[in-house]
Amino acid sequence: MKLTDILKKDFNRAEWETKGYELPKFDIAAVRQKTHDNPTWVHFGGGNIFRAFPAAILQDVLNTGKYDRGVIVAETFDYEVIDKAYRPYDNLSLLVSLQSAGTVEKKVIASVTESLKADMQSDDWSRLVEIFRNPSLEMISFTITEKGYSYDDADLARGMEPVFAMGKVCALLYERFKAGQLPLTVQSMDNCSHNGDKVKAGVMAYAGRWANDGLVPAAFLDYLKDESKITFPWSMIDKITPRPHEKVKELLAADGFDDNNYIETARHTFTAPFVNSEETQYLVVEDHYTNGRPPLNLGGVIYTTRDTVDKVETMKVTTCLNPLHTAMAIFGCLLGYDLISAEIRDEDIRALVQKIGYIEAMPVVTDPGILNPYEFIGAFINKRLPNPFMPDTPQRIASDTSQKLSIRFGETIKKYIARHLDMSNLVLIPLVLAAYSRYLKGIDDEGNAFAPSPDPMLEELQTIVAPLKVGSSDNDFSCLRNLYSRKDIFGVDLYEAGLGGRIEEMVRELFAGKGAVRATLHKYALAR
Repeated sequence: MKLTDILKKDFNRAEWETKGYELPKFDIAAVRQKTHDNPTWVHFGGGNIFRAFPAAILQDVLNTGKYDRGVIVAETFDYEVIDKAYRPYDNLSLLVSLQSAGTVEKKVIASVTESLKADMQSDDWSRLVEIFRNPSLEMISFTITEKGYSYDDADLARGMEPVFAMGKVCALLYERFKAGQLPLTVQSMDNCSHNGDKVKAGVMAYAGRWANDGLVPAAFLDYLKDESKITFPWSMIDKITPRPHEKVKELLAADGFDDNNYIETARHTFTAPFVNSEETQYLVVEDHYTNGRPPLNLGGVIYTTRDTVDKVETMKVTTCLNPLHTAMAIFGCLLGYDLISAEIRDEDIRALVQKIGYIEAMPVVTDPGILNPYEFIGAFINKRLPNPFMPDTPQRIASDTSQKLSIRFGETIKKYIARHLDMSNLVLIPLVLAAYSRYLKGIDDEGNAFAPSPDPMLEELQTIVAPLKVGSSDNDFSCLRNLYSRKDIFGVDLYEAGLGGRIEEMVRELFAGKGAVRATLHKYALAR
């Protein structure tokens, strides 16, 4: 069984379906031809998240029979992905959705009609220019990570032959400008705040420099700023797509599915002909398009206002998901866990995240109206976290914790203060912040040293807690004021907020000795 089998005239459909493989319900050849002649959507970034989410959404749309155009993928960073993960399989892939119950769903994805290298030195570049000059093009989108929107003086100085992704996109938009100032929507689908603004900033940096250098007319800048022509909507995306999983490879091999090999590029991109991902997913998009859009709402995308997108993100980042992740990361490292899916089965940890979400954060939650905060937390705790196929670790989530605490917990504390809520109702959030001191110490609950995850402020913050000794009766906890008064870390001075003294007492308990982390967590999680 190979992916390209489905394109053959003698394809044995029944064999695949008997083994649980969902196959495309549309005419693949017809969709490919229509997309080639009159493309509507180009996506930049050919990684696993694209194949598991946007491409899969479009697959569902095509299966309805209400749409007939696929998506063209363009890779901006690692061209080997095109050579090794797309073209050998005629742009087909297999999506393996990993269910929290331990079952899997297998779907052949055929919505990607072309794969191109966004490389000005490649033969593919002329095809990209052709596509961008076509009036039919409605949308370009991105999953290139937040770093992909960056630029520097050196690349800006390269003129019309940039290396960075935003420079290449700007060059293609200039082609669309020259073709008659044709309208287009530039849509980020990356997991970063106000992502549309990041695309816009990158594009405008190149366009502004080129205009100043006399390489493009000032009218090009006007075109990019004209929201009747070009828009940069915000979106909120949420889906976990880890690197190919060994268990999935074994499962597919047992089916007789031959395209189960791992692919690692020279740039250390880890991919495969198959993509494994969790079942839960969200994509909320600002509905601000200038030339129409593919009807991705038929596949579950929620189109709404910019304000609502912002509210969904605020809900996720400040109350209903990210704070719970960070709480698990800190305690998971202290309690010796190396898998999130195992950690959530710990009754104390489960109580911790449930009560932070449902009790302490919920009074100040931002309700976006389109997603229920209670249901969002429920899906996170009951479906996402226990998923045995998700090899996520507390150690990974704990990376850069100093950069996260002000958003993930500080915003909740600020809202309690602003709304004059009873600060005594905050118990477990202070406990997590107290546990951060023990985490910085790098001594787990068994008394063994561990290496805290990478963090730009790790060394500085470890110096503050250096005088403290686990199990010592002579600790001087006054050093903690130098930590918990830091607004740059926590978003507020926790002493001014009335929480500093309480956190100090919790730190005393956490540093009491071997087993103190477990005992303290159990005490407060149970009491709350």
